[in-house]
Formats: sequence, C-alpha cells, structure tokens
Amino acid sequence: MTVQTRVKERAEEQAITMTAEQQAAIRMLANDLHRLNHTVMKAVDAGVSVELIRSARHHNEGNWGDLMIPVIVTQSA
Repeated sequence: MTVQTRVKERAEEQAITMTAEQQAAIRMLANDLHRLNHTVMKAVDAGVSVELIRSARHHNEGNWGDLMIPVIVTQSA
C-alpha cells in the first residue's frame, strides 16, 4: 500500500511568500521528510513500530523547529 503524504507539494505551496534561501531550506526539508516517511514505512513493514518524538526544540531569532528522535518497539516472538 502506497501512502501519499504530499509533503513536497504542501511545502512548495507554503513557500510562495518565502525568500529564495527559505524556499531552498524548505525543499530540502520536504525531500528529507519524504525519505524519512518512506523509511518509517519500510521499518514497519519489516516488523517494528516507530514513534517519532520531540527531543528538543531549536530556537533562533523568534523561529523554532522541533528536533526528533525515534522510539522503536519490536514485538516479542
């Protein structure tokens, strides 16, 4: 089953009012999130549960971003 997350498309839609540098950063983030989502699905298909939780929040001049870590759970055989 293929899940369509539209991460890249949504990021591009939101980037209309951003500077070129901001748009480049958002494109990179969207691409990385797309790869992460694909990798999470592969891990689930391999038999593990994956939860992403915020480990910290990065701040800079009034802006912020969540930093994530995975919590992996396997089922006992």
